[in-house]
Amino acid sequence: MEIQENLENQTEEISDDFVTQTAFKNFGIKYLYPWQRLVVANILEAYDYHKNMADYEDIGEADDSFCKGRQIVLLPTGAGKSLCFQIPALLLDGPSLIIYPLLALMSDQQRRMEEGSLRSVMFRGGQTDEERAENFRKIREGAQIILANPEVLQSETLLNQLKEVGIKHIAIDEAHCVSEWGDSFRPAYLGLGNVIKVINPPMITAFTATASPEVLSRVAEILFDGQAHIVRSESDRKNIIYYVRYAAAKKKEALMLAKTEQRPMIIFCGTRNKTEDMARELNVCFGDGTARFYHAGLEKSEKDEIEKWFYDSTEGVLCATCAYGMGVDKKNIKTVVHLEASATAEAYIQEAGRGGRDGSVAKAILLWSPADSLNYSVFKKGSREAALREFAETDTCRRQVLLDALGAEQAVCSGCDLCDARRKMDEGKNLPKAVLSDWQQAYEIIRKARNYYSEDEIETELFERMNSRTRALLGLNVWTHKDTAEIIKQLKDSGRIEMDNFLWKGRLRIRKNKNKTLK
Repeated sequence: MEIQENLENQTEEISDDFVTQTAFKNFGIKYLYPWQRLVVANILEAYDYHKNMADYEDIGEADDSFCKGRQIVLLPTGAGKSLCFQIPALLLDGPSLIIYPLLALMSDQQRRMEEGSLRSVMFRGGQTDEERAENFRKIREGAQIILANPEVLQSETLLNQLKEVGIKHIAIDEAHCVSEWGDSFRPAYLGLGNVIKVINPPMITAFTATASPEVLSRVAEILFDGQAHIVRSESDRKNIIYYVRYAAAKKKEALMLAKTEQRPMIIFCGTRNKTEDMARELNVCFGDGTARFYHAGLEKSEKDEIEKWFYDSTEGVLCATCAYGMGVDKKNIKTVVHLEASATAEAYIQEAGRGGRDGSVAKAILLWSPADSLNYSVFKKGSREAALREFAETDTCRRQVLLDALGAEQAVCSGCDLCDARRKMDEGKNLPKAVLSDWQQAYEIIRKARNYYSEDEIETELFERMNSRTRALLGLNVWTHKDTAEIIKQLKDSGRIEMDNFLWKGRLRIRKNKNKTLK
């Protein structure tokens, strides 16, 4: 990777007024952000560069600093990256190929383009020869956008046909998937480098919201043989405030958050079953219609109906797997809760970034348990996977941990629970009394009454205490003995408590030599 640009330091004004005019005429947008103008200018200038390549060759020198139109663009979630390839598509004298990871994204983007003034076609698996022929007829008649996913482009026949239509720009959306998925369950991503070589357009742009140096390097290697121009906007979404809530019985904590935090709300869950269970518990507590669930196992019609419900909702809670992650365009989400941590810092930032896309303040709340701490302890310090444990257990700044994981700049924290608390203390303000988490309460009970409780007795004690709290807030008993048993299990597994096997056999006590690294 040859060049990196930080748009905060970009002072040269781009004077292509026709770009702004095109944006206003076709999309009703009066103002483009500086980084949008820069990305568009890079594409258009690269096109001019290639059109005049013969002149460069006559001179004997070519400006390689531009990597001949090969760029990776890092933009925050919800930053308007679609304009970066839609505006050039209206100005180039040939179609643009846009590659998406999900069919749902392709369909959504095609619908949006049809609402505007962009003509588009979609190539996907299962199309008939007649449907493909109709697409190519539309391209010959001036369709500016070709939508496809990596799998359909593995067809040699289709690829050779696309080679002949004069594609001027290839844009790869959610380019981090090249690294995240290419080496595992979607090998078609590894073939995108060959797609680029066969079509050989003047410009290729890979877009991503989040990428660590390792992911960027892998994307550049697969798509551009290691040579790419990096355009990086500011990595930090200042309107997202990061919080961590400690909880062993996470679904019960999520119920409390649904009561106390602003909605609309997304609760990201690790499995399909958990999305359904979480939605069911929310509807029991707050009434039918409060929550819906969303995962990859739903039929397309079901997904469409739930997406519309959530898009129109001002008070709804959506319980979703990461299948609802990419391409979501609901702008007024106020709270994003993670029942389970994402696999990497990049994934967490992208999912948390579903909140506040209208520019308003939004909360991103990660629920973290003793079991999480134990599970994530196997990852090597400094690895992409270990970043989430550091984020959850740091005592400095959560935002900076995420920025460090991306290889991004140092930043003044615009909001995390730790920095906000320190700021209030520095200002002499009284902090609200801290509420102990479920497992912290259990730990304190056992510490103060060492060798007093058996497992059954402490679970019953917790059952009564926790339901007393939820009755006050929700008007319901929502805790079960299964929930309290899970708290005790996690405390034992993490080495915080143990069973006495000598004088006080069968009674619980604090483990003296517990692992000090566990939070």
